[in-house]
Amino acid sequence: MKLAYLSLGSNLGQREGHLEEARKLILNQTGELERISRYYESEPWGYSSGNRFYNCCLSLRTTLDPLPLLDMLLAIEKQMGRERAGKGYSDRIIDIDLLLFGDILLDHPRLTLPHPAIEKRRFVLVPLAEIAPGLIHPVTGISISQMLQQCDDQSGITML
Repeated sequence: MKLAYLSLGSNLGQREGHLEEARKLILNQTGELERISRYYESEPWGYSSGNRFYNCCLSLRTTLDPLPLLDMLLAIEKQMGRERAGKGYSDRIIDIDLLLFGDILLDHPRLTLPHPAIEKRRFVLVPLAEIAPGLIHPVTGISISQMLQQCDDQSGITML
């Protein structure tokens, strides 16, 4: 079993309900829950919207490799009604990002591991630091809690 870290977000409809549904589907289809953060509310990142996000991070143990896991996560998003329209950020029912997968470094056209924007996103670092503060990022060599301390993103994030 391999340890993977995911970020979940929703800013449309019943945000908390969408996170709960996604968590259940992920665990039913991909692996066993290791840890889950509390839920946080945050501003949209990378675009403007009046819809604030609910976010959380979780770690899971899985027998899947990174690309099959990605395929399952994308299928869950689609099953929940996520529609991807072009490039760029937009409001969404659910967003599931694969952040880290053990200490694997991967640069594939469909997936980069670790996720290339972890250190830029406070809405990811806060819940990730809650469940894995001492986790060492395999590229930067620093812990998630250190990454959070060094993060330039000053976006508002509130624990629910």
